[in-house]
Amino acid sequence: MLLTGMALMLSAILIFGVAVILPKTPEVPMDRRRPYQVGPGSQLTRFAGSAADVLHRVLARRNIRMFNREELENAGLRMSQADFVILMIAGALVGALIGLVVGGPWVAVLFFLPAPLVGRLVIRFLAGKRRAKFDDQLGDTLQLLAGGLRAGHSILRAIDAAANESTSPTAEEMRRIITETSLGRDLEASLNDTATRMRSEDFVWIAQAIQINREVGGNLAEVLDQVNETIRERSEIKGHIKSLAAEGKFSGYILMALPFGIVTMLMVVNPGYMEPMFTHPLGWGMIAASAILMTIGGLWMRKIIDLKF
Repeated sequence: MLLTGMALMLSAILIFGVAVILPKTPEVPMDRRRPYQVGPGSQLTRFAGSAADVLHRVLARRNIRMFNREELENAGLRMSQADFVILMIAGALVGALIGLVVGGPWVAVLFFLPAPLVGRLVIRFLAGKRRAKFDDQLGDTLQLLAGGLRAGHSILRAIDAAANESTSPTAEEMRRIITETSLGRDLEASLNDTATRMRSEDFVWIAQAIQINREVGGNLAEVLDQVNETIRERSEIKGHIKSLAAEGKFSGYILMALPFGIVTMLMVVNPGYMEPMFTHPLGWGMIAASAILMTIGGLWMRKIIDLKF
């Protein structure tokens, strides 16, 4: 028993000595203490990068602007025009392959040709979603600005604090304002550009309130609180209007998608039934007339359900 206890004690002393004498593992891993290095990536990544570089040079040489950088930034896409075009082409090829397997060559062409239009619609959808999220965050942004001003900070320091405390896209837009003003641009111009870029009438009021306060003075925190109250009331009314118009919008989407769905279903179930539509001149005329009438109907329905207030 005594020998066992001595052996345990010696083992504990040995383990303690080894733990003290041997060098400790650094708290920060070695790869994090080294400069950041981008790995070579996979073969597919290198091929996509090379293709994007080639396409970027071609587009720059011919001065082709399919998608502006500002449009991609407004949509929240951190990529160049060439990267988005390659992504769009890849999606079109995948859609064409699916159409070829499901319904044949005509369905493949039908899925491939609208790729530029679909890419444009995706950018507009993402930009609209980002702008709507920015508008929804304006109330919290104004509270942060008013709180910073009451704490004794300047308007630029309050905007900087709002950028740090907010989430995307408000944080990105506030940081952009701070960056532009630090480079020497006037604050009013930066605020107005943000309001134009985000298409926010409410932010125009904020920019005007800040500019008027800089010219005539006063308690900007109270002014921002009043603007915040007005914006919240307008948001509540806007929510009621959206809920009332939701049924009309959903009906419009169904009516616009119904012809394409029926044509696709017929081409899958019975390809020969729809073949004269794409091979006979009368069918081509019917397709053109259908496109014109659907465009007019879509614009008409959009005018009815798009309420302005």
